[in-house]
Amino acid sequence: MENMQEKKQLSVVIPVFNEQNAVVSVITEINSLLSKLSIDYEIIAVNDGSTDKSKQAIESLNLKKLRIINHPYNRGYGAALKTGIKKAIYEYICIIDADNTYPVEAIKDMLNSIPEYDMVVGARIGVNVDIPFTRKFAKIFITKLANYLVGIEIVDLNSGLRIFKKSAALLYLNILPNGFSFTTTITCAMMSSEYFVKFHPIDYYKRTGQSKIKPFHAVEFLLLVTRLIIYFKPLKIFIPISALFFIVGFIRAIFTVFRDFAIHQLSMILIISALMFFLIGLIADMLVKTRNIPS
Repeated sequence: MENMQEKKQLSVVIPVFNEQNAVVSVITEINSLLSKLSIDYEIIAVNDGSTDKSKQAIESLNLKKLRIINHPYNRGYGAALKTGIKKAIYEYICIIDADNTYPVEAIKDMLNSIPEYDMVVGARIGVNVDIPFTRKFAKIFITKLANYLVGIEIVDLNSGLRIFKKSAALLYLNILPNGFSFTTTITCAMMSSEYFVKFHPIDYYKRTGQSKIKPFHAVEFLLLVTRLIIYFKPLKIFIPISALFFIVGFIRAIFTVFRDFAIHQLSMILIISALMFFLIGLIADMLVKTRNIPS
C-alpha cells in the first residue's frame, strides 16, 4: 500500500505542438486547480518543435511549478509524452492535451481513485462530447478489436487525459510509439498485463485550432492493435486462424472423399497449415510468458 504522501504527488505532462491559441489557458487552469489542492505537483510542458508562437507563449508564463522542455524539431505526440514522463519527478503522472478539449477540473475527481487504481482514464462519455463524426466508426471498430485483446470492455481507448504510474509506463517505453497511438498502446499494454484501470466519465469539447489527427491514422491504429494482440496475447490471433484453416481443410477433405474417394492436396495443405499456425501460436505465447514484464 502506497502512503498518503505518494498519493498526493503529481506530475502533469502537456505535449505541445502549434497550440499558441490554447496552451496558455490550459496551463494556467491546471496550475490554478492544483494550487488549491493539498498536493505536491509540477507541470511539464514539452514543446515538440512548434513552428508557431507556442514556445514564446509558454515561456511568457511566470509559474513556479512550470517546467519547460523544448524539442529542437517535431518528433511526435508520443515522443513528447515520453520526454515528459522520463523527466517527471513524481510517481503519478497526468497527461492532458494543450488544445482545450479536456476538462481540467476532472483531474481533481480522477485523483480520488489513486492509488487504488494504477491508471485512471478520462473516458469521453460525458454529457458534452464533441468527437468528429468521421472518427466515430473507426473508433468503434478499433475499440472492439482492443476489447478482444484485453478481454475487458474498454470505454475509451485513446483518451488524452489520464493519470498513471510512471513506473508502469517505463516498463513499456520500448513499445510506446512516438505518434498519436501512444495512448492506445499504453491502454492495451496495462490492461493486458492486468493492471487496475478505471474509466472516469468526462466531457470533451471542440478543440481550439486545427486537429493533427488525419483519416489515415485510423489504419495505423488498426495495425497497431493487431500488433499488440500478437505481442501480448498471440493465441488470440493464431488460434482463430488455425481453426479456420482446419475447418475449411477438414470440410473440403470430407467432401472430396465422398465425391472422388480421395483427399486432395489442397485439403492436406490447409490442415497442415492449421497445425503450423497453432504451433507458432504456442511458441509465441511461451515467449510472451518469459518476458520480464510483471502483471
